[in-house]
Amino acid sequence: MGRFLFFWKRLIQMDFLAMWNTMAFLKERSGKSRLWLFCDMLRCALKFNAGYMDYKIAQMYQLSDEQKETQITRGLSNAIVRRMNDKAYWHYFDDKAVFNELFSEEVNRRWLKLDGSTSTEDLKTFLLQNDVVIIKPLEGSSGKGIECHTKEEWADGGELFGRYLMERQPLILEERVVQHSRMAELCPASVNTVRIATLLGERKQGIVYAFLRIGNGKVVDNVDCGGMAARVDLQTGRLLTVGADKQGNTFTQHPITGTPIVGFEIPFFQEAMDMCLQAAQKIPQMRFIAWDVAITVDGPLLIEGNSFPSHAVPQFAAHYPDGIGIMREFREFISI
Repeated sequence: MGRFLFFWKRLIQMDFLAMWNTMAFLKERSGKSRLWLFCDMLRCALKFNAGYMDYKIAQMYQLSDEQKETQITRGLSNAIVRRMNDKAYWHYFDDKAVFNELFSEEVNRRWLKLDGSTSTEDLKTFLLQNDVVIIKPLEGSSGKGIECHTKEEWADGGELFGRYLMERQPLILEERVVQHSRMAELCPASVNTVRIATLLGERKQGIVYAFLRIGNGKVVDNVDCGGMAARVDLQTGRLLTVGADKQGNTFTQHPITGTPIVGFEIPFFQEAMDMCLQAAQKIPQMRFIAWDVAITVDGPLLIEGNSFPSHAVPQFAAHYPDGIGIMREFREFISI
């Protein structure tokens, strides 16, 4: 898709209120006028296929054109996904029940799909097997709709709670993942997952980037729900950077637990990479996948795989103080 056509499609679908609010936020952060920001944002959209969220996340208002050229913007990210991932196979990742079935060895926990065909007895049995269950919509992303429930809610045998669940079907119920005690030191309220992106490119195959998602008091660690992220050194499994959230706030230590972020070492990181590389070979038609990995005392396990990886979080400005984006990493794998 040409740049102008992409720009036109994005313009038609634009949430202008959200863009206006983003400009107000950036005005405070940058000290530049709304008019200057709007003109520069428009120029970046036309020249670099950058949406207003790209502009905000990468803090493009302070980058030169040479630095902006190194960013994976939304337009370029969309083109990479379309080129690398056959849409006929997206459902293996977008439907959580299908994903859990295909990657059962890597998922490695009890789960139940709840829909019109699920029997009351199967539901009751699953609930009685677990003290805590995690409820997820069958499809969706960004941590939306995920809930955590405890056994007190089905102590009566599960009839009332069962009706609550049936009203929200289709969904899946999963056994709670108990993360490694070291990972819980960062934030015990959420399972803090490693996002590992595998890329089966024409130049080479492997892991293009990894970052740790850290919760900030909620049950999910997703940055769209207030969490933060930090880059992971692929050689050592240590965090290279401060934590950063979607608003551009940075943290050298966790604001709730006080655990230092820079230099934090992820247990079983090599095993997590090996697991993702092996999983990536199961559906070779899906060549670019971002895997969410939990670290337990027994090693890594998969939470989910993403058929349309986010290009924004791997490029938080705080993680690239030189202003050079993640394009260089991608070019080791594919021609762009």
